[in-house]
Amino acid sequence: MAKNIVLEDGNQIALAATDPATPASGDPVLVGQLPGVAIITEGSDGLATIKTNGVATLSVKGVDGGGNSAVAVGDIIYYVTADTPKLSKKNTGVRFGYALDAVTSGSTATIRVKIGY
Repeated sequence: MAKNIVLEDGNQIALAATDPATPASGDPVLVGQLPGVAIITEGSDGLATIKTNGVATLSVKGVDGGGNSAVAVGDIIYYVTADTPKLSKKNTGVRFGYALDAVTSGSTATIRVKIGY
């Protein structure tokens, strides 16, 4: 193996999240444009272990830039920092992953989301 490889898989990395500022375990997070899910709550060092791939159950709202819009399996999910919940079909956010379950128009549901793209 090359001597400059730091992490073999690189799918769980200790980083400082840019949003939310202090993530808790299970939160969807961003590190700049890098999407992930906090595996552990951010520590006093300002770092949280973030998983950047895989599938997590996360809260997703059935909206897009035009208003209420159902989420279908395979839809691209975006992370919008100003919204609660953070995940939806609003393409003004950062691309987060893919919906693996459906959400009805205007509703919020906890569904499986494939992290990354």
